[in-house]
Amino acid sequence: MAPPSAPLPPPPPPRLVRAIGRYDLTAAVVNGVIGSAIFTMPASQAALTGAWSPLAALAAGVGVLAIVLCFAEVASRFPDAGGPYLYAREAFGPAVGFQAGWLTFWIRVTALAANLNVFVEYAAVLAPALGSPAGRALTMVAIVAVVTAINLVGVKQAAITVNLFTVAKLTPLLLLVVLGLPAVSADVLASQTVAEPNWTRAILLLMFAYGGFEAPLIAAGEARDPRRDSAFALVMALFVISSFYLLVQLVVVGVVPRVAGVNAPIAAAFAVLIGPLGTSLAAAAAMTSIYGYATGNTLQSPRVLYSMAASGELPSLLARVHARYKTPHVAILVYALVTLAVAWTGTFESTATLSAIVRLVTYGLTCAALLVLRRKRPLDAPGFRLAGAELIAPLAVAFCLWLLLSRSFAQAWALLLMMALGELVGFRRASRREGPPPV
Repeated sequence: MAPPSAPLPPPPPPRLVRAIGRYDLTAAVVNGVIGSAIFTMPASQAALTGAWSPLAALAAGVGVLAIVLCFAEVASRFPDAGGPYLYAREAFGPAVGFQAGWLTFWIRVTALAANLNVFVEYAAVLAPALGSPAGRALTMVAIVAVVTAINLVGVKQAAITVNLFTVAKLTPLLLLVVLGLPAVSADVLASQTVAEPNWTRAILLLMFAYGGFEAPLIAAGEARDPRRDSAFALVMALFVISSFYLLVQLVVVGVVPRVAGVNAPIAAAFAVLIGPLGTSLAAAAAMTSIYGYATGNTLQSPRVLYSMAASGELPSLLARVHARYKTPHVAILVYALVTLAVAWTGTFESTATLSAIVRLVTYGLTCAALLVLRRKRPLDAPGFRLAGAELIAPLAVAFCLWLLLSRSFAQAWALLLMMALGELVGFRRASRREGPPPV
């Protein structure tokens, strides 16, 4: 009788599918940055710097460019999921890497929570009942439920949705620029007077508006060629974003008199240009923009939990990949539930401010990681190599530190409390493993 055959080895666990192309990644970066801020920020910028506020958008863009260039090289060194968490972990070790990942998760939670609150405000313009407590809750649940379902089904479907919403959100803003630039008035510009301009505060507020470019890098484990495409996507997207911010700000301060006192500056600008229909058009544009942002955010952000769980720093349940859809379904569901809780209990101002503060820490760590990785891994051949990194990286770190040091004591405590909470919930077992997390 023939000996019994050896048992077959268990099938390998399902892995993430690489379905995000170069232009998908570029669209994801644009979508990850342009959300609610462009519909609320022009008025606050005018209140701080008046008719010169377009220059504030440009100045902030230059500072962000230094950070983006550092991200471009660091991201091009890694084909794996994780984003700033992975970069800090490889450069500075598991302890710093854990905090970078933990803070990155909360950046994405608070950013989406802020956008959900703005969505409800604009939705209430079209349907006032949605502004009630019950309507607010139901609206948030509906948005999160739909975008979660899209991302659970598959990364390819989510990427296509992000592309469509990126085009949909830019179209009305482009219409505003095309109609508004010829209508810019010197008299209206002269009405934007500010007694004491505050450029520092203006640039600080713009950090929330420019933030989020790093989020698509979190999902690099599902990009087709992240080492080649990440730098292209970051630089091209920043050019698009900064152009829109500069031109939209110029149109708003050039067509809406004394816009600093206006609650919905984009709606006011459209109303001047095309009449009462402009208010409804602006509300619809804002809702489209924010919904597209929510879709992209839910595509990218849960991959932080997935990556950290795959490294043994969070419960292994979060590293599970759906057998059919090849998506980190548990991490997606956890992210959606946490975001809903924060959105319900917070406001746009509180969540946006916290998101911007925490983001500066991870930005500074990634810029510092550039020079460290060059020394630790000199044989690496990044897809993009930053010329003048020895000057640009320290300047980018200094820019982040300047913004952080200008924060209030209460806001600093919020950051420290968040980091302390991370130390309590994290398993901190990364030191037992070497190398990047699996994808």
